[in-house]
Amino acid sequence: MDNFMFFENPAFLASSIVLICYVVLFSEKINRAVTTMIAASVMILSGIVTQSEAISAIDFNTISLLIGMMIIVSITERSGLFQFVAMWSAQRVKANPVGILIMLSFVTAVFSAFLDNVTTVLLIVPVTLQITSKLEITPYPFLLLEIFAANIGGTATLIGDPPNILIGSALELSFTDFLFALSPVVLISLVILTMVFALIWKKVLITNDRNRVAIMSVNVKEHITDLKLLKQSLFVLFGVMGGFITAEQTHIENGVIALAGAAALLLIWTLDKKQALRDEKTEETFNLVDWTTIFFFMGLFMVVSGLEKTGILEKLGHQFVQLTQGSIQKSAFMMLGVSAVVSSAIDNIPFVATMIPILKSMEGSLGTREAMMPVWWALSLGACFGGNGTLIGASANVIVAGMAARSGRPIRFLAFLWWSVPVTILSVLIGAVFLYFKFFAF
Repeated sequence: MDNFMFFENPAFLASSIVLICYVVLFSEKINRAVTTMIAASVMILSGIVTQSEAISAIDFNTISLLIGMMIIVSITERSGLFQFVAMWSAQRVKANPVGILIMLSFVTAVFSAFLDNVTTVLLIVPVTLQITSKLEITPYPFLLLEIFAANIGGTATLIGDPPNILIGSALELSFTDFLFALSPVVLISLVILTMVFALIWKKVLITNDRNRVAIMSVNVKEHITDLKLLKQSLFVLFGVMGGFITAEQTHIENGVIALAGAAALLLIWTLDKKQALRDEKTEETFNLVDWTTIFFFMGLFMVVSGLEKTGILEKLGHQFVQLTQGSIQKSAFMMLGVSAVVSSAIDNIPFVATMIPILKSMEGSLGTREAMMPVWWALSLGACFGGNGTLIGASANVIVAGMAARSGRPIRFLAFLWWSVPVTILSVLIGAVFLYFKFFAF
């Protein structure tokens, strides 16, 4: 025997490992990267998968894309670009609180489409708290809407949210595939949500002329701390986005494009520095990469490979087909609802990582990859929109709650549910209507 099995039933053992892993992830008692790496190690040591099988299961295109974009964003952030845009937006609406609410929600959504959600809220929330403090108004509607906008906006592109990165890499979808397929429903959801918030909060968001003058008198150019770096960063960012858009024609993986952009920006940024300073800045940038997330993904890929090898995912796929009676339409709507509910309760990344091979196993029963695309888009929409369901539904939610608490304006779990549940239901319903008219109405 090539592998020594501790149990005669490898499927039972693999299921047990995954179940325990997900329970621990949900409890947040142990670091999530440590959790998945331990679970992956048990998968290998128990003989469910070999070391080479586990390593080959890691999607290095996803890993490369994440690392590359993290490096680009961490360097660009030093220029002050994001803080400049936030304050500039506030001044474009003459420091009107409702106008600022609308502007910051769209800024958050756009940033989330091209950055990760956590980075977006880390950049936007401090500026938001400064603005609301100067205007002497409550920050709650701003913080809530920025959470919702971050998760909704991230749905629009390949790189906006980790579930999309996973789906895109697994199906070899391009940046434009996501942009054309999902940006319309994202825009519709964002416009409706923002207008609803503006109507609900307009009687509360009132300030005086003195406070508005305080915002208008701020020199937004002072937020640009390094003009040269800003130009360099924008040059590379536009180049990377161009690479993503043309990837289908050039046949270059998105991960390679992101890493190449990161390397180019590092080179440009450090080229005129002395060797000691150059090495220091490079190491400093690498330290800003979220290695916890990277190793979390690597462990997760290996853990899911155990389920795939033992045939569990294929069986689940067959059961799903039977449940939906082989109907693409029923499968899409069920996938949308289930992924939204599950992603509200647990991290959407392990859920999507598990669902991808299940959906792949269904393609033989439901038809071609093209025929299955409504189900894949439903998975993306449900997983991303579902992140708004609870305060622990997405990492961005937790980050904003922590920042709000440190500012003396804590966001309570139940108070958040009062807003998040209707928002999630509304956005999922909009997603369902969108899927119906895009794929099934005609």
